[in-house]
Amino acid sequence: MAIEGGSSRNYIESKKMMYASGLPGGPESTAWPLLMEKLVDVLTGFARQQVEAGADVIQIFDSWAGALSVEDYREFCLGPTTELVKRVREMGVPVIYFGVDTASLLPAMRETGADVLGLDWRTPLDEGWKAVGPGCGVQGNLDPITLFAPEEVLRRRVAEILRLAGGRPGHIFNLGHGIVPGTPVENVIRVVEWVKEMGKA
Repeated sequence: MAIEGGSSRNYIESKKMMYASGLPGGPESTAWPLLMEKLVDVLTGFARQQVEAGADVIQIFDSWAGALSVEDYREFCLGPTTELVKRVREMGVPVIYFGVDTASLLPAMRETGADVLGLDWRTPLDEGWKAVGPGCGVQGNLDPITLFAPEEVLRRRVAEILRLAGGRPGHIFNLGHGIVPGTPVENVIRVVEWVKEMGKA
């Protein structure tokens, strides 16, 4: 938003700035590192306010990481994100790190030191967890639009995610993104009840 001037699918202006930082000594080489530094500082302060207000865990939502290749993520974003995760963990709370459409980035995202990685609905939960590797929890990953499905379909999808989790410790059942407007509240309630019910079975 700050760079593109609005929503974007290709992030042309953002990537132009990012790539320019890869040319040391160039006229725009410092813009991206300075932006990352500012973002880390601001988000650290925001997270601290939430922790002081009683938050037990902080989720970092990376809204554009899925638009990056693994190489670009590692070169331009992994370092600042790792620093942000480190600062938040130093506040004494666990960190969940989530990005949309980031299946190819999961091993790199794991290197940030986050306690839990969020999985969106595009990757089966067991495959996502395998990519994350041992020692890290996962959160997810019901497609939020499934909440509009008939009850029988919705229940099957919930059961499948729990089956793929296999009862392993470290899974937080959640949507693979946020709830969209118009979502039937009764279906959200049903999902919570089913997770409790199936989790005991």
